[in-house]
Amino acid sequence: MKPKPKSKMSDLEDRRITAAAKSDPDNLPLDDAMLSRMRPVAKAAPELVAMARGPGRPRLENPKLAIKLRLSPDVVSYFRATGKGWQTRIDETLRKAVGL
Repeated sequence: MKPKPKSKMSDLEDRRITAAAKSDPDNLPLDDAMLSRMRPVAKAAPELVAMARGPGRPRLENPKLAIKLRLSPDVVSYFRATGKGWQTRIDETLRKAVGL
């Protein structure tokens, strides 16, 4: 595989790009005073961040715990073969086994 050719920007091209950026009224350069006043949007407008995020899922009264559990390969194969939701079916089977 050939290495990617390196493209080097000429000084003239760099000056043209810089001049175009500086002349754009919507892209004014930031000075130190402006930079010091900047805050993360989550702190400046948390309500906007919350709106963009949306409500999300409702919180569960009894959320399930994420744990590491070792099971026999044949047990895992059996439940995986039952398709999507196999982990939930393991939980249901265990709940029945202990009388919950």
